Amino acid sequence: MDKLTLPQANKIIETALSTARQRGHRPMAVVVLDDSGHVRSVQREDGASMFRIEIATGKAWAAVSMGASSRTLNERARDNPIFYGALPATAQGKFLAQTGAVLIKNARGEIVGAVGASGGTGDEDEAICVAGVEASGLKHA
Repeated sequence: MDKLTLPQANKIIETALSTARQRGHRPMAVVVLDDSGHVRSVQREDGASMFRIEIATGKAWAAVSMGASSRTLNERARDNPIFYGALPATAQGKFLAQTGAVLIKNARGEIVGAVGASGGTGDEDEAICVAGVEASGLKHA
């Protein structure tokens, strides 16, 4: 499996943040994790409020751990609130099933990581993540 490289992770963040600036979003944090949930790259813009990195990480960690975008996990949580309510405790607080993270896939469709953002609405966070993944030459899901 091709691994997520640091230059790819940095490109994802660079594009996500520049997209957020172009669209006039509030200050953001963006976190890129590898397929094991380890941080590859992270940035928090000047003016981004407390917890932005933790929230972006929780979204990305949930996505990569469950193999689905955080939007999908949020939808699943509505049908199974007890299970999804227990996951943050099980994951020592790292799990956040809130829209704003997407999976990162290589050319063969294998999951190589996830990217999460925090600072805007869930839709805004997700959109800048998608823009970043697309700019890196990788796929998103």
